[in-house]
Amino acid sequence: MAITEAVENYLETILILSEKQSDIHAIDICSYLGYSRPTVSIVLKKMKDDGLVSVDGDNHITLTGAGRDVAERIYERHMVISELLMRLGVSRETAVTDACKIEHDLSDETFESLKKHYYKFRDN
Repeated sequence: MAITEAVENYLETILILSEKQSDIHAIDICSYLGYSRPTVSIVLKKMKDDGLVSVDGDNHITLTGAGRDVAERIYERHMVISELLMRLGVSRETAVTDACKIEHDLSDETFESLKKHYYKFRDN
């Protein structure tokens, strides 16, 4: 499975949920993303087959090392971009929504430049 925008969103969701609760199940992902159980189950199976998540005997979902790497990369992009947009005067709701769109398509070079500015502004 290629790491598509949809897969990145699932991995980011699992990371976010894991920071809020100890056990993550498919239904938690359904609730967070607003997707149906069958849709989430299909994608989770593919991600499991690709080594991005693991599911134990109690159906607890966890990120593998590879899945966590992708999730953390996307989450960092989301946080930095949304914070920068808010500092430019964009409302929180719009900044978060736009960051979600931008985070997947932005080149590494551009993100690194944005990140430098983010930390420069944040630390001042």
